[in-house]
Amino acid sequence: MTGISEAVRAAIAAARQPSLERAREWRETSEYRALVHAFADCPLDAPDLAAERAERLLDDAGLAGALLAPLVDALAADCFFEPPFRLARDGLRTGAVLFDCTVATISASVVDAAALTTRPLPETIVFSGRASITRYCKAGGAALRQWRADPLSPAFSATDAPPCVALPALDLSDGDLHRADGRTHAHHLAGAASDVVMLCATIRAGGAPLVREHRISDGALVRVASADDRASRTEMLLTFLRLSGRAEAGDRFEAASRDPAFHLRWAAMREWLALDANAALPRLTEMAADDPNAEVRAAATQTLITVRRRLARCHA
Repeated sequence: MTGISEAVRAAIAAARQPSLERAREWRETSEYRALVHAFADCPLDAPDLAAERAERLLDDAGLAGALLAPLVDALAADCFFEPPFRLARDGLRTGAVLFDCTVATISASVVDAAALTTRPLPETIVFSGRASITRYCKAGGAALRQWRADPLSPAFSATDAPPCVALPALDLSDGDLHRADGRTHAHHLAGAASDVVMLCATIRAGGAPLVREHRISDGALVRVASADDRASRTEMLLTFLRLSGRAEAGDRFEAASRDPAFHLRWAAMREWLALDANAALPRLTEMAADDPNAEVRAAATQTLITVRRRLARCHA
Protein backbone atom coordinates (compact mmCIF):
# COMPACT_ATOMS: atom_id res chain seq x y z
CA MET A 1 0.00 0.00 0.00
CA THR A 2 2.31 2.73 -1.24
CA GLY A 3 1.52 6.29 -0.22
CA ILE A 4 -0.15 5.23 3.03
CA SER A 5 1.42 6.26 6.30
CA GLU A 6 2.46 3.76 8.94
CA ALA A 7 -0.20 5.18 11.27
CA VAL A 8 -2.97 4.56 8.73
CA ARG A 9 -1.68 1.05 8.02
CA ALA A 10 -1.73 0.31 11.72
CA ALA A 11 -5.28 1.65 12.03
CA ILE A 12 -6.47 -0.51 9.13
CA ALA A 13 -4.88 -3.59 10.68
CA ALA A 14 -6.33 -2.78 14.09
CA ALA A 15 -9.84 -2.47 12.62
CA ARG A 16 -9.91 -5.94 11.08
CA GLN A 17 -10.78 -7.98 14.15
CA PRO A 18 -13.40 -5.53 15.46
CA SER A 19 -14.90 -5.47 11.95
CA LEU A 20 -15.24 -9.26 11.98
CA GLU A 21 -16.81 -9.18 15.43
CA ARG A 22 -19.32 -6.50 14.42
CA ALA A 23 -20.18 -8.49 11.30
CA ARG A 24 -20.92 -11.56 13.41
CA GLU A 25 -23.11 -9.46 15.70
CA TRP A 26 -24.89 -7.96 12.70
CA ARG A 27 -25.78 -11.40 11.35
CA GLU A 28 -27.53 -12.09 14.64
CA THR A 29 -29.73 -8.99 14.50
CA SER A 30 -33.47 -9.49 14.08
CA GLU A 31 -33.39 -7.70 10.71
CA TYR A 32 -30.78 -10.02 9.24
CA ARG A 33 -32.37 -13.12 10.81
CA ALA A 34 -35.65 -12.09 9.16
CA LEU A 35 -33.96 -12.47 5.77
CA VAL A 36 -32.62 -15.88 6.72
CA HIS A 37 -36.04 -16.98 7.96
CA ALA A 38 -37.81 -15.69 4.83
CA PHE A 39 -35.95 -18.08 2.54
CA ALA A 40 -35.19 -20.93 4.96
CA ASP A 41 -37.94 -23.25 3.72
CA CYS A 42 -37.84 -22.31 0.01
CA PRO A 43 -36.87 -25.35 -2.09
CA LEU A 44 -34.58 -24.93 -5.07
CA ASP A 45 -37.37 -25.97 -7.43
CA ALA A 46 -39.87 -23.35 -6.22
CA PRO A 47 -38.81 -20.01 -7.71
CA ASP A 48 -42.28 -18.47 -7.38
CA LEU A 49 -42.28 -19.03 -3.63
CA ALA A 50 -38.84 -17.45 -3.25
CA ALA A 51 -39.90 -14.52 -5.45
CA GLU A 52 -43.03 -13.95 -3.35
CA ARG A 53 -40.95 -13.92 -0.16
CA ALA A 54 -38.48 -11.49 -1.72
CA GLU A 55 -41.27 -9.25 -2.96
CA ARG A 56 -42.78 -9.13 0.52
CA LEU A 57 -39.41 -8.15 2.02
CA LEU A 58 -38.65 -5.44 -0.54
CA ASP A 59 -42.15 -4.01 -0.24
CA ASP A 60 -41.04 -2.76 3.20
CA ALA A 61 -39.65 0.75 2.61
CA GLY A 62 -37.72 0.60 5.88
CA LEU A 63 -35.92 -2.67 5.17
CA ALA A 64 -32.58 -1.28 4.02
CA GLY A 65 -32.37 1.40 6.68
CA ALA A 66 -33.12 -1.00 9.53
CA LEU A 67 -30.80 -3.66 8.13
CA LEU A 68 -27.86 -1.33 7.64
CA ALA A 69 -28.26 0.86 10.74
CA PRO A 70 -25.82 -1.13 12.95
CA LEU A 71 -23.19 -1.04 10.21
CA VAL A 72 -23.68 2.68 9.62
CA ASP A 73 -23.19 3.24 13.35
CA ALA A 74 -20.02 1.12 13.30
CA LEU A 75 -18.65 3.10 10.36
CA ALA A 76 -19.46 6.39 12.09
CA ALA A 77 -17.53 5.24 15.14
CA ASP A 78 -14.52 4.00 13.16
CA CYS A 79 -13.80 5.15 9.61
CA PHE A 80 -11.66 2.03 9.11
CA PHE A 81 -14.56 -0.33 9.83
CA GLU A 82 -14.97 -2.87 6.99
CA PRO A 83 -18.61 -3.73 6.22
CA PRO A 84 -19.13 -7.46 5.52
CA PHE A 85 -20.19 -7.05 1.89
CA ARG A 86 -18.96 -8.19 -1.48
CA LEU A 87 -18.59 -4.98 -3.48
CA ALA A 88 -18.67 -4.42 -7.23
CA ARG A 89 -17.90 -1.19 -9.03
CA ASP A 90 -17.71 -0.24 -12.69
CA GLY A 91 -18.15 2.89 -14.75
CA LEU A 92 -21.92 2.79 -14.37
CA ARG A 93 -22.82 1.43 -10.96
CA THR A 94 -21.60 0.67 -7.46
CA GLY A 95 -23.17 -2.32 -5.73
CA ALA A 96 -22.95 -4.48 -2.62
CA VAL A 97 -24.38 -7.90 -1.79
CA LEU A 98 -26.33 -7.50 1.46
CA PHE A 99 -27.59 -11.07 1.77
CA ASP A 100 -26.83 -14.35 0.04
CA CYS A 101 -28.30 -17.83 0.41
CA THR A 102 -28.86 -20.88 -1.77
CA VAL A 103 -32.10 -19.61 -3.32
CA ALA A 104 -31.73 -15.81 -3.42
CA THR A 105 -29.35 -12.86 -3.27
CA ILE A 106 -30.27 -9.34 -2.15
CA SER A 107 -28.06 -6.49 -3.30
CA ALA A 108 -28.06 -2.71 -3.20
CA SER A 109 -26.72 -0.55 -5.99
CA VAL A 110 -26.45 3.04 -7.16
CA VAL A 111 -26.45 3.82 -10.87
CA ASP A 112 -24.58 6.97 -11.90
CA ALA A 113 -27.04 9.07 -13.94
CA ALA A 114 -24.27 10.99 -15.70
CA ALA A 115 -22.59 7.78 -16.82
CA LEU A 116 -25.93 6.34 -17.90
CA THR A 117 -26.72 9.29 -20.15
CA THR A 118 -23.24 9.73 -21.64
CA ARG A 119 -22.24 6.13 -22.34
CA PRO A 120 -23.01 4.68 -25.80
CA LEU A 121 -26.37 2.96 -26.07
CA PRO A 122 -26.01 -0.80 -25.56
CA GLU A 123 -26.16 -2.93 -28.69
CA THR A 124 -27.36 -6.08 -26.92
CA ILE A 125 -29.69 -7.09 -24.10
CA VAL A 126 -29.13 -10.03 -21.74
CA PHE A 127 -31.76 -12.52 -20.54
CA SER A 128 -30.21 -13.65 -17.26
CA GLY A 129 -32.35 -16.76 -16.80
CA ARG A 130 -33.25 -15.77 -13.24
CA ALA A 131 -36.21 -13.97 -11.72
CA SER A 132 -35.58 -10.63 -10.01
CA ILE A 133 -37.54 -8.26 -7.81
CA THR A 134 -36.28 -4.66 -7.75
CA ARG A 135 -37.31 -1.80 -5.50
CA TYR A 136 -36.43 1.57 -7.00
CA CYS A 137 -35.78 3.49 -3.81
CA LYS A 138 -34.80 6.53 -5.90
CA ALA A 139 -35.92 6.19 -9.51
CA GLY A 140 -34.16 9.33 -10.71
CA GLY A 141 -36.75 9.88 -13.43
CA ALA A 142 -35.49 6.82 -15.30
CA ALA A 143 -37.44 4.57 -17.64
CA LEU A 144 -37.17 0.81 -17.93
CA ARG A 145 -36.74 -0.45 -21.49
CA GLN A 146 -38.06 -4.00 -21.79
CA TRP A 147 -37.83 -7.04 -24.10
CA ARG A 148 -39.37 -10.49 -24.25
CA ALA A 149 -37.99 -13.78 -25.62
CA ASP A 150 -39.52 -17.23 -25.94
CA PRO A 151 -38.81 -19.55 -23.00
CA LEU A 152 -36.12 -22.18 -23.38
CA SER A 153 -37.28 -25.67 -24.28
CA PRO A 154 -35.45 -29.01 -24.52
CA ALA A 155 -35.42 -28.52 -28.30
CA PHE A 156 -33.72 -25.08 -28.09
CA SER A 157 -31.32 -24.41 -30.97
CA ALA A 158 -29.10 -21.34 -31.15
CA THR A 159 -29.01 -21.54 -34.95
CA ASP A 160 -32.73 -20.90 -35.42
CA ALA A 161 -33.74 -19.26 -32.14
CA PRO A 162 -36.55 -16.72 -32.66
CA PRO A 163 -35.69 -13.06 -32.04
CA CYS A 164 -36.64 -11.21 -28.89
CA VAL A 165 -39.22 -8.43 -29.18
CA ALA A 166 -39.31 -4.99 -27.61
CA LEU A 167 -42.05 -4.15 -25.11
CA PRO A 168 -43.30 -0.69 -24.13
CA ALA A 169 -40.95 1.20 -21.83
CA LEU A 170 -42.00 1.67 -18.21
CA ASP A 171 -41.59 5.05 -16.50
CA LEU A 172 -40.31 4.56 -12.96
CA SER A 173 -41.21 6.41 -9.77
CA ASP A 174 -39.63 6.38 -6.31
CA GLY A 175 -40.68 3.27 -4.40
CA ASP A 176 -41.75 1.25 -7.44
CA LEU A 177 -41.45 -2.51 -7.07
CA HIS A 178 -40.75 -4.34 -10.34
CA ARG A 179 -40.76 -8.12 -10.77
CA ALA A 180 -39.16 -9.63 -13.88
CA ASP A 181 -38.70 -13.21 -15.05
CA GLY A 182 -35.21 -13.32 -16.52
CA ARG A 183 -36.03 -16.56 -18.30
CA THR A 184 -38.26 -14.65 -20.72
CA HIS A 185 -37.78 -10.94 -19.99
CA ALA A 186 -34.86 -8.49 -20.02
CA HIS A 187 -34.58 -4.80 -19.29
CA HIS A 188 -32.22 -1.91 -18.76
CA LEU A 189 -32.42 1.62 -17.42
CA ALA A 190 -32.50 4.69 -19.63
CA GLY A 191 -32.90 8.44 -19.32
CA ALA A 192 -32.19 9.00 -15.62
CA ALA A 193 -32.06 12.64 -14.53
CA SER A 194 -30.40 11.78 -11.20
CA ASP A 195 -28.73 8.74 -9.66
CA VAL A 196 -30.88 5.62 -9.35
CA VAL A 197 -30.83 3.74 -6.02
CA MET A 198 -32.06 0.15 -6.07
CA LEU A 199 -32.56 -2.89 -3.88
CA CYS A 200 -32.69 -6.07 -5.94
CA ALA A 201 -33.45 -9.67 -5.02
CA THR A 202 -32.18 -12.18 -7.57
CA ILE A 203 -33.78 -15.62 -7.35
CA ARG A 204 -31.42 -18.53 -7.95
CA ALA A 205 -34.15 -21.14 -7.53
CA GLY A 206 -35.61 -22.43 -10.79
CA GLY A 207 -33.28 -20.45 -13.03
CA ALA A 208 -32.86 -21.25 -16.72
CA PRO A 209 -29.71 -23.20 -17.63
CA LEU A 210 -28.56 -20.60 -20.16
CA VAL A 211 -27.94 -16.86 -20.29
CA ARG A 212 -29.01 -15.50 -23.69
CA GLU A 213 -27.78 -12.30 -25.30
CA HIS A 214 -29.85 -10.75 -28.11
CA ARG A 215 -29.09 -7.86 -30.43
CA ILE A 216 -31.36 -4.88 -29.78
CA SER A 217 -31.55 -3.67 -33.37
CA ASP A 218 -33.24 -6.77 -34.77
CA GLY A 219 -33.73 -9.05 -31.74
CA ALA A 220 -31.45 -11.77 -33.10
CA LEU A 221 -29.70 -14.15 -30.71
CA VAL A 222 -26.01 -13.27 -30.48
CA ARG A 223 -24.60 -15.76 -27.98
CA VAL A 224 -25.45 -18.09 -25.11
CA ALA A 225 -23.58 -19.04 -21.95
CA SER A 226 -24.17 -21.43 -19.09
CA ALA A 227 -26.04 -19.99 -16.11
CA ASP A 228 -26.22 -23.32 -14.27
CA ASP A 229 -23.69 -23.52 -11.45
CA ARG A 230 -24.52 -27.18 -10.90
CA ALA A 231 -23.90 -28.04 -14.55
CA SER A 232 -20.66 -26.05 -14.59
CA ARG A 233 -19.38 -27.91 -11.52
CA THR A 234 -20.32 -31.23 -13.10
CA GLU A 235 -18.44 -30.31 -16.29
CA MET A 236 -15.33 -29.46 -14.27
CA LEU A 237 -15.52 -32.74 -12.36
CA LEU A 238 -15.91 -34.72 -15.57
CA THR A 239 -12.92 -32.90 -17.04
CA PHE A 240 -10.93 -33.82 -13.93
CA LEU A 241 -11.93 -37.49 -14.29
CA ARG A 242 -10.93 -37.46 -17.94
CA LEU A 243 -7.56 -35.82 -17.29
CA SER A 244 -6.97 -38.32 -14.48
CA GLY A 245 -7.63 -41.21 -16.86
CA ARG A 246 -10.46 -42.56 -14.69
CA ALA A 247 -11.99 -44.91 -17.26
CA GLU A 248 -13.72 -46.82 -14.47
CA ALA A 249 -15.93 -43.75 -13.87
CA GLY A 250 -17.88 -44.35 -17.06
CA ASP A 251 -21.15 -44.51 -15.13
CA ARG A 252 -20.63 -40.85 -14.09
CA PHE A 253 -20.23 -39.77 -17.71
CA GLU A 254 -23.21 -41.86 -18.77
CA ALA A 255 -25.41 -40.33 -16.07
CA ALA A 256 -24.38 -36.78 -17.01
CA SER A 257 -25.10 -37.53 -20.68
CA ARG A 258 -28.75 -37.96 -19.63
CA ASP A 259 -28.99 -34.69 -17.67
CA PRO A 260 -31.98 -32.41 -18.41
CA ALA A 261 -29.55 -29.64 -19.43
CA PHE A 262 -28.70 -30.32 -23.08
CA HIS A 263 -25.40 -28.45 -22.95
CA LEU A 264 -24.25 -30.65 -20.06
CA ARG A 265 -25.31 -33.81 -21.92
CA TRP A 266 -23.08 -32.95 -24.84
CA ALA A 267 -20.19 -31.72 -22.66
CA ALA A 268 -20.30 -35.05 -20.81
CA MET A 269 -20.24 -36.97 -24.09
CA ARG A 270 -17.24 -35.02 -25.39
CA GLU A 271 -15.29 -35.74 -22.22
CA TRP A 272 -16.30 -39.41 -22.26
CA LEU A 273 -15.24 -39.83 -25.87
CA ALA A 274 -11.84 -38.30 -25.07
CA LEU A 275 -11.46 -40.71 -22.16
CA ASP A 276 -12.85 -43.97 -23.57
CA ALA A 277 -14.44 -43.81 -27.01
CA ASN A 278 -15.26 -47.53 -27.07
CA ALA A 279 -17.28 -47.29 -23.86
CA ALA A 280 -19.00 -44.07 -24.94
CA LEU A 281 -19.96 -45.30 -28.43
CA PRO A 282 -23.30 -46.96 -27.54
CA ARG A 283 -24.52 -43.85 -25.73
CA LEU A 284 -23.29 -41.61 -28.56
CA THR A 285 -25.30 -43.74 -31.01
CA GLU A 286 -28.35 -43.34 -28.81
CA MET A 287 -27.92 -39.55 -28.61
CA ALA A 288 -27.60 -39.30 -32.39
CA ALA A 289 -30.90 -41.12 -32.75
CA ASP A 290 -33.17 -39.63 -30.14
CA ASP A 291 -31.70 -36.82 -28.03
CA PRO A 292 -34.48 -34.23 -27.42
CA ASN A 293 -32.28 -31.38 -28.66
CA ALA A 294 -31.75 -30.99 -32.41
CA GLU A 295 -28.27 -29.48 -32.06
CA VAL A 296 -27.14 -32.34 -29.82
CA ARG A 297 -28.55 -34.89 -32.28
CA ALA A 298 -26.75 -33.19 -35.16
CA ALA A 299 -23.46 -32.98 -33.27
CA ALA A 300 -23.76 -36.61 -32.14
CA THR A 301 -24.54 -37.79 -35.66
CA GLN A 302 -21.51 -36.02 -37.13
CA THR A 303 -19.24 -37.15 -34.29
CA LEU A 304 -20.50 -40.72 -34.60
CA ILE A 305 -19.18 -40.92 -38.17
CA THR A 306 -15.73 -39.71 -37.08
CA VAL A 307 -15.54 -41.96 -34.01
CA ARG A 308 -16.57 -45.09 -35.91
CA ARG A 309 -13.99 -44.35 -38.61
CA ARG A 310 -11.19 -43.89 -36.07
CA LEU A 311 -12.17 -46.96 -34.07
CA ALA A 312 -12.25 -49.02 -37.25
CA ARG A 313 -8.69 -47.92 -38.09
CA CYS A 314 -7.54 -48.76 -34.56
CA HIS A 315 -9.07 -52.25 -34.74
CA ALA A 316 -7.76 -52.97 -38.25
